[in-house]
Amino acid sequence: MRKIQDFNFKDIKAIVRVDFNVPLDKETLEVTDDTRIRGALPTIRKITGDGGSCILMSHLGRPKGRMEKFSLKPVLPVLEKHLGMKVLFADDCLGDSAVKMTAGLKPGEVLLLENVRFYPEEEGKPVLPETAGEEEKKAAKAELKAKQKEMAGKLASYAGVYVNDAFGTAHRAHASTAVIAGFFPDDRKMFGFLIDSELAAMDRVLKDAGRPFTAVMGGAKVSDKILIIENLLDRVDNLIIGGGMTYTFIRAMGGRIGNSLCEEDKLDLAKAIIEKAGTKGVNFLLPVDGVNADSFDAGADTYVSAIDDVRDGWMGLDIGEKTISLFEDVIMKSKTVLWNGPMGVFEMDKFAAGTTAIARAVARATEQGAFTLIGGGDSVAAINKNDLADKVSYVSTGGGAMLEYMEGKTLPGIAAIRG
Repeated sequence: MRKIQDFNFKDIKAIVRVDFNVPLDKETLEVTDDTRIRGALPTIRKITGDGGSCILMSHLGRPKGRMEKFSLKPVLPVLEKHLGMKVLFADDCLGDSAVKMTAGLKPGEVLLLENVRFYPEEEGKPVLPETAGEEEKKAAKAELKAKQKEMAGKLASYAGVYVNDAFGTAHRAHASTAVIAGFFPDDRKMFGFLIDSELAAMDRVLKDAGRPFTAVMGGAKVSDKILIIENLLDRVDNLIIGGGMTYTFIRAMGGRIGNSLCEEDKLDLAKAIIEKAGTKGVNFLLPVDGVNADSFDAGADTYVSAIDDVRDGWMGLDIGEKTISLFEDVIMKSKTVLWNGPMGVFEMDKFAAGTTAIARAVARATEQGAFTLIGGGDSVAAINKNDLADKVSYVSTGGGAMLEYMEGKTLPGIAAIRG
């Protein structure tokens, strides 16, 4: 597999799948967070710095056909500012403008194609009426798959090299993320710097973790994290559970949880996880106290109780001080920390103390030499909210892709290049 740092792009056109699925202001359509754009800059600069030309393709949102509010045009001024150069724009990724502009692209130039999801072929998912029968669905899917390959082939025809640098979509078998790679020989397809760094960080945690290795899993539901939890039970020394999923475990153990979030159909699964952790010698840590509220509201009345003794009509929305101390102690003694998911409803300041404390503990552990990997939108948001992004080892841009990789799944966008 070719490495981008070893490849010379001089006089070569490279088509690069980036992740410019950035948040936009609803009124002005201006980019409100340019993290993903900045993540692609090293790859773009490498290509143009070598004397090659760069054709960028991305999706934005979930458009149903061509919709102006999902255009990639708002990305242009931000990208131009960071690169310090003019960026060309093709108003269609497959139309005449794209064909002409890619053909005429000169060394050192950068061209951004319009949203690839303006075409249903990108995702390969047919839009059918609810009344469609199985045969109709099957035929429509087969037809769209053929069109998906055709779309990927046309995109591939614009360039001599394919670079995938969109880790956030690497778990999707889309035209621009996986299918297109099949049109390039092995020595003409590669990962960009962003995906390379993502994979290196995750592989370090999964395959070469320093001990003790602690995973901190938060979020609302056990069902959302069950696969990653099961995969990690074979790898970690400590597994810390926080967030809404806590109460499914507490309920499974016979505790009183009031109106706290609970997946009643996952109680047996929660018990099985606890038992499996014990069998494998994993230190399984649940909160011991929690901050309870009488309503899901920033102005709610609150009180602190033991985690398994929540009054009827009240709900747990954050971990308590005793739990914070317990979790901090384990994190500070760790050499590897993986954090995915908040400890409470941190969007409300009243219930953000637990998540903030964990973010700061992870940063302190990093300072002491631990390798720390942060993933998942809420955990990343908590790190950024506390200005700690440069105080931890790695902040993943992946979200769903990171989860699936950690679960041990094969990601189509990765396998298409790694083989």
